[in-house]
Amino acid sequence: MKAAVIHEHGDLNVVQVEEIDAPTAGPGEVVLNVVCAGLNHLDIWVRKGRPGAQLQTSHVLGCDAFGTVAEVGAGVESPKVGEQVIINPALSCGHCEFCRRGQQSECISFGIMGLSRPGTFAEQVAVPAGNCYPKPEHMNDEEAGVFALTYVTAWRMLMTRAALKPGESVLIHGIGGGAALAALQFAGLVGAEVFVTSSSNDKLSRARRLGAHHTLNYEKESVAKWIEYETSGRGVDVAVDAVGAATWPLDFTCVRKGGRVVLCGVTTGSKAESDLRRLYWDQLTILGSTMGSAEDFRQMLRAVTVNKLKPVVDRVFMLGRVRAAMERMEADKQFGKIALKIR
Repeated sequence: MKAAVIHEHGDLNVVQVEEIDAPTAGPGEVVLNVVCAGLNHLDIWVRKGRPGAQLQTSHVLGCDAFGTVAEVGAGVESPKVGEQVIINPALSCGHCEFCRRGQQSECISFGIMGLSRPGTFAEQVAVPAGNCYPKPEHMNDEEAGVFALTYVTAWRMLMTRAALKPGESVLIHGIGGGAALAALQFAGLVGAEVFVTSSSNDKLSRARRLGAHHTLNYEKESVAKWIEYETSGRGVDVAVDAVGAATWPLDFTCVRKGGRVVLCGVTTGSKAESDLRRLYWDQLTILGSTMGSAEDFRQMLRAVTVNKLKPVVDRVFMLGRVRAAMERMEADKQFGKIALKIR
């Protein structure tokens, strides 16, 4: 079968579309014929490598996928061959204290498809049967293939970790990425007042059409002064940050006394200074967040289905153009999710 693989860490040139052996379904697993997969920043980090990472030979990239069940392993009663499913990319052991508490993303062996096992940028992929969910009927193939990881990440950030309440205010940095747009949609579901930033006026205009109440081009105006003015000096209740070093100091400045900062990514770097005086004096709550638990995923999928939410699909590339797809994401040109059409 064809798959997008890497044999070493490096730049875009290490990504190759090759013929590799098709997977088989082990006990408790299913094999999917992948129709569409979605790009995430995790795919770029896996490709580039990180300290201590162990690269398997012919590692297949990719986290998200929509496909049709082609084979089921021993002990699998659901899903059945022929069913159309999406996958929850999160992997956990199922028996540690954290999994037993229902906090699978805190599992000591927590992993993600495309990171700790072969991923979805392939004509077929083997996944645990319990990670499969029926495709949302209101989504097309591309939408179903790209939304899972970013949407469960945004759900856990806002609903579980930050415990967003109706009528509160939210600042979302760098609108245009998948998690940021999902956070915008979920904030709208609970009636939150949403502030978003970008360096692109086009992205800000599109965010307003999706429900953002306040927008700012951070290259032309001060984010801190803007929030101060718009909130009459109060600050926002929650800052949603997937950016990291570039926005971390702003989080401390822009949230109100007793406010919450929730972080899920570091696309601009992982090292940043913190004003500890503001942390204790303003009694801030700092929250880290990674993907979500099985219950987070269930709640997210229910909310998406009932409200017929759809991810914004930026571009669709064929598998053979996976490098071009990654290049677009690394250049921060996308507004929404980038899809890889496999079949």
